[in-house]
Amino acid sequence: MALIHSFEKNGNFLFKYRGQIPVLLFLFSIPVVISVDYTFLISNPKLEWGLLFLCIVISLLGQIIRAIAIGTSNKHTSGRNTKEQVAEALNTKGIYSTVRHPLYLGNYFMWLGIVVYTFSIWFSVAFSLFFWLYYERIMFAEERFLERKFGEDYLSWSLKVPPFIPSFKNYKKTDIPFSMKTILRREYSGITATIIGFLFVETLRNWNIYGKFIFETKHIVILVLALLISLVLRSLKHYTKVLHEEDRS
Repeated sequence: MALIHSFEKNGNFLFKYRGQIPVLLFLFSIPVVISVDYTFLISNPKLEWGLLFLCIVISLLGQIIRAIAIGTSNKHTSGRNTKEQVAEALNTKGIYSTVRHPLYLGNYFMWLGIVVYTFSIWFSVAFSLFFWLYYERIMFAEERFLERKFGEDYLSWSLKVPPFIPSFKNYKKTDIPFSMKTILRREYSGITATIIGFLFVETLRNWNIYGKFIFETKHIVILVLALLISLVLRSLKHYTKVLHEEDRS
């Protein structure tokens, strides 16, 4: 099998299971967090709070990038499909005029915030390398599909727009208005998973430091609120038309 076909086949396979990355992230973080020496961190409260603030900002940046991409996309573009590549229209304006894969860029920052919160430099580096190798093949497979689907339109766009690191020199304003309903309908699970990720690392870190699991009231409140909001939005999505939009996926 030619390398180009091997890359595409592997990319399509990884595309189907890209939603499992958070699970792997949780599993790999366990030995990391329980082996890190947090003495220096907990002896410097300002550093500890600074780390938390930095990590939240990183993850929030990822969510904002995803929100912009999803909130300005129509129903004819690819959505949360997992079985195969799907697209009936090509996004070339708005955030898609600055970077070809904004959703994956958003994913990277969302998860990087949690990884950095482990306070392990090598884990952050390892995660970044893993993410690039994993998603490089997915992006390759997606772009092969889009090239066959849209031909010259895709090629002319892709030659001007970088795949992962944004460039604003060819920015074009999108014609599609931002939709908060789309964000509420599609992003609640990712936001909840991110919150759980931070609480998971915090709980493991407390076990490492104090030798026992500590569930603070604030952690329980945050978790309950996140799950409750997620449940409400999921119910509105599946059992009502409150969040329904005709021209959105």
